[in-house]
Amino acid sequence: MSLLLRKILNNKGISLIAKSLILIVLVSCNGDDANVARGNEVNTTNLEGVNINMATFDMSPEEITIVELPQRAISRPETTTGIPHVQIGVEPVAEVNEELIRRVFSIPGIENQTSVVGGSHGMWLTEEIIVFEPNFIGGREFGHIHDDGSLHIFLEPSRSFEAVEKGWATYHPFALEGREGWEGFVLLYTPQTMEELDWTFQLILDGFNYVTGQNLMAADYE
Repeated sequence: MSLLLRKILNNKGISLIAKSLILIVLVSCNGDDANVARGNEVNTTNLEGVNINMATFDMSPEEITIVELPQRAISRPETTTGIPHVQIGVEPVAEVNEELIRRVFSIPGIENQTSVVGGSHGMWLTEEIIVFEPNFIGGREFGHIHDDGSLHIFLEPSRSFEAVEKGWATYHPFALEGREGWEGFVLLYTPQTMEELDWTFQLILDGFNYVTGQNLMAADYE
């Protein structure tokens, strides 16, 4: 399924009937070079009195905003090398951890459910969210937050490499082993300050954007 169709299906402002009609139009026009000018960025259709600019749905992966990470100032905590994969000796800062939970579960389409691995705040996508990259720990869980404020999440592989290189993350053993489907799966370290939380939260949104094809930014949820 193309990103265009995914954006249409994810848009809650369009009725089911309108979505169906849009899909019919898109499918019928696909490949019709005589009537559709390729490269035309705006195609406006009026369905059920709703004026829809189709260009607003046309988001390719290249249009997803990636913010360069700074180098994390504090040293990396130790982690276990096997399963369970956890930090060692890090205590969360209560107000930072509470704000982390608040921000994450204020994102439309993410529900706070018990993780499939147990004992964590599972970040589950609601059924209304269409998945672009089906990277899940189990069910519709694309990440989870541990009690100490660290968290596991899927990132786009090049973004995961940057997060590890800049000191914000370490790879999960499954990623290090090269297991299929676990590329880019990392542990993000516990944010210790609100400034660190801003960058950790941006990485969480990067993971959400990677899986769903959306383009959410941390500044929109502070």
